[in-house]
Order: sequence, then structure tokens, then C-alpha cells
Amino acid sequence: MEIKEAIKRAKKNDQKAFNFLLDQYWDDVYGFQLKRIQNENDAEDVTVQTFSKAFDKIETFDESYKFKTWLIAISKNIHIDLLRKEKNSITQIISNNDDDHVFQVLDESPSPEDILITEQHLAKLLRDIKKLKPHYQEVINLRYFQELSYKEISAELNEPINNVKVKLLRAKKLLAEIIQES
Repeated sequence: MEIKEAIKRAKKNDQKAFNFLLDQYWDDVYGFQLKRIQNENDAEDVTVQTFSKAFDKIETFDESYKFKTWLIAISKNIHIDLLRKEKNSITQIISNNDDDHVFQVLDESPSPEDILITEQHLAKLLRDIKKLKPHYQEVINLRYFQELSYKEISAELNEPINNVKVKLLRAKKLLAEIIQES
């Protein structure tokens, strides 16, 4: 399959085309992020987010550009967004009194109300996950509740790692649709 053909088929929601594009460009996007982040797990997570976002928005891809360039741009923007979130999570206030520096760190420990809300959200999320097909439930459970790496999930399910990545992408997309509907 050629890249242009795969893109056209992916725009028609062809799963094999998505798999082909993921196989073709995974190493490029992952390598790009690994150089930037220098952490394998974080680079892998950003790469998965990149493909998820790209596949969700594939109908907006302009075929006069290179697909790899488009993916790298998406990946770079996702990484920049993550850096901004990290930077904003800690506030720092400097006081000029006697040249003393005062650091005010945002207390992110949950209040009792936050804990209750989180438990309610988790219960709803679990109900929504149960609406997925069993193989999607399993891959979500292994990745997000048991916190296994893609390699470990691949070994657990006895499936190629790219199948695990695609299955996880699809599971997250279907779960997002379920959550939006309810």
C-alpha cells in the first residue's frame, strides 16, 4: 500500500490503513519525541496521543503536504501543551521584602470534596468502560489501571505491539464517544 492510498483509505475510516500509517510513521514520531523528552515512557505516551489526534482529524490533512511533517507538527504541539501544563501547575511568587525570596507552592492535595468527586467520576468511568467490548476493556485495564507498558501488554495478550497500540487508540476513541453521549 502506498502512503497516499493509505491516507485516502484512512479518511474513509479503513482500519488497515490506520495500521499501515501507524507502522510507517511510529518510529519517526517516537524518535522525534525521544530526542526532545529523553524519557521512553513519556515519548511513547506523546506518540500515542499524536496518532490518536492525527487519526481523529485525518480528514483535515492537506495532501499537498507530507504526512510525516504533519504528524511531527502535531507531536510537537502536544509536547508544548504538556510543558505549558507542567509549568502552570506550580505557582511561584517572589517577594522583594529584604531581598528574601518567598516561594508559594500550589497545594494540590485533594480536599475531602475532591476525593468524593473523584470517586464518583471513577465509578462512572468504570461503568462507561464496561460498555466497551471485552478486548477493549482488557487493554484499557492493562494500560491505565495496571499501568503496564505497551511491551508488557503485548506479552500479556500475545499480540504484536502495534496491534496493542491500535487497539488502545480505538478503545480510547470509543470510550470518549461513550462519555460524550452520557
